[in-house]
Amino acid sequence: MLDAAALAAVRLSLELALSTTLILLVLGTPLAWWLARGQGRLRWLRVPVRAMVALPLVLPPSVLGFYLLVAMGPKGPVGQLTQALGGTTLAFTYWGLLLGSLIYSLPFVVQPLVASFESLGDRPLEAAATLRASPLDAFWNVAVPLARPGYLTGAVMGFAHTLGEFGVVLMIGGNIPGQTRTIAVQIYDHVEALEYTQAHWLAGGMLAFSFVVLLLLHLVQGRRKADQ
Repeated sequence: MLDAAALAAVRLSLELALSTTLILLVLGTPLAWWLARGQGRLRWLRVPVRAMVALPLVLPPSVLGFYLLVAMGPKGPVGQLTQALGGTTLAFTYWGLLLGSLIYSLPFVVQPLVASFESLGDRPLEAAATLRASPLDAFWNVAVPLARPGYLTGAVMGFAHTLGEFGVVLMIGGNIPGQTRTIAVQIYDHVEALEYTQAHWLAGGMLAFSFVVLLLLHLVQGRRKADQ
């Protein structure tokens, strides 16, 4: 069974994953819209920005975690900013863990949104324009509802990825009980201490959770395609 330390790690991981997902859905919506349909003089920036958004997908977690740790440290730009504002560095704190989670889970939320916005085409927005809807009204009342599959996929993938991340979390958050020790780190501690029974409980729960989440996601997507 799960002991108090494991339950604390589960609670922290769920809180971190939920906060990260909600923030990325809010911040990722305008970013994804611009990447999918942005016009104007700055549209040439969409390709390099797409590459930057996708970087956590291919960058080793230890590399990403190292540079985030340096940035949050006392001599890094983020660390100097937080100290200048009267605070401390974000390294080895929950807020640093949240900032890191936003960065390494960014592509898992933004890319499904970009794909959904790109698949809309111009016709729904043109129809809204003929009804004298402003661009903002067309976005919220037409584009966002039609992009619900992307929001569902992004929310599920962002939540699941944040919940199971290990390398970046350990690098920038360390292993502080109740503050930065997540499920993945707790499993590592159990294995390191040869406590395989406790590790099986947590790892098996993560395996079952991941499978059920992906199964439900595929079922929902399959039903949507059947209804179209």
